[in-house]
Amino acid sequence: MDFEVVLTLLTLTGLEIILGIDNIVVIAIIAATLPVHQREKALIIGLSLAMITRLLLLFSLSWIAGLTAPIATLGTFEISGRDLLMLAGGVFLIVKAVTEMHAAVAEEGEHGGGRRATSFRNALAQIVMLDIVFSFDSVITAVGMANQLWVMATAVIIAVIVMLIASGPIIRFIHVNPSVKMLALAFVLLIGVILCADGFGYPIPKGYLYFAMMFSVFVAGLNIIWSRRVERRAAARAAAENGDAKSESATA
Repeated sequence: MDFEVVLTLLTLTGLEIILGIDNIVVIAIIAATLPVHQREKALIIGLSLAMITRLLLLFSLSWIAGLTAPIATLGTFEISGRDLLMLAGGVFLIVKAVTEMHAAVAEEGEHGGGRRATSFRNALAQIVMLDIVFSFDSVITAVGMANQLWVMATAVIIAVIVMLIASGPIIRFIHVNPSVKMLALAFVLLIGVILCADGFGYPIPKGYLYFAMMFSVFVAGLNIIWSRRVERRAAARAAAENGDAKSESATA
C-alpha cells in the first residue's frame, strides 16, 4: 500500500459516507414506523443489505453498464434501466413522505397516537428496494475514483459501518423530537423529487441537497435549543411563584 492508495481509500470512504446520508435518513424514517423493539433490528438488517447490495454491484460492473444503456426512446429522450429504477424509487419516496406526513398530522389532530405500526417484512422490503436505488450513485462514484476492487469494497464496508453507528442515534433523535421527524420527512420528499429529476435526465447536483439538509438541520437545532430554554424559564418562573405563594400562606 503506497500513499496514493491510502489517500484514495480515505477520500472514497468519506464520499461514500456523504452519499449515504440520504440512505440513513430514509432507512431511519422507515424503521421509525415499526414497533420500538424491532427498530434496531431493522436498522442492522437494512444497512447490512445495503452493504451487500453495493458489493454485489461492484462485482457486476458489466450489468451496471447494461442498465445505463438506452432501452427505449421517447422523441429525443432515451430511457435506460437506471432511469426507470430512479423514477420508481423517486415516486415511492414521494408517496411515502406524503403518506407519513399525513399520518403524523392526523395523529396529532385526532387523538395523538394509536397508529398501526408497519409490519417488519413490509418495512424490510421497502428498505431493500431503496438500497438498490441508492447504491448506484455509491458504486458509480467508487468506480470513477479507484482502480483496485479491494479499495472500492473496503471503502463501502467502512462507510456502511459508520452509517450503522450513526443511524441509531438519528432514529432516536427523530422519534423524541416530532418537529425533526417532519423535517426528515421533508428531506425524504426532496430526495424523491431529485431521484425523479435524475430519472427524467435532469440530474440535480447532490451538493444542493446536502446544503439544504445542513441548513435546515442548523435552523431546527436553533429552534430546539430556543424551545427548551423557554420551557426551562417557564418552569423556573412557575416554581418561584409557587414558592412565593407557599411563603405568603405560611406567614398568614
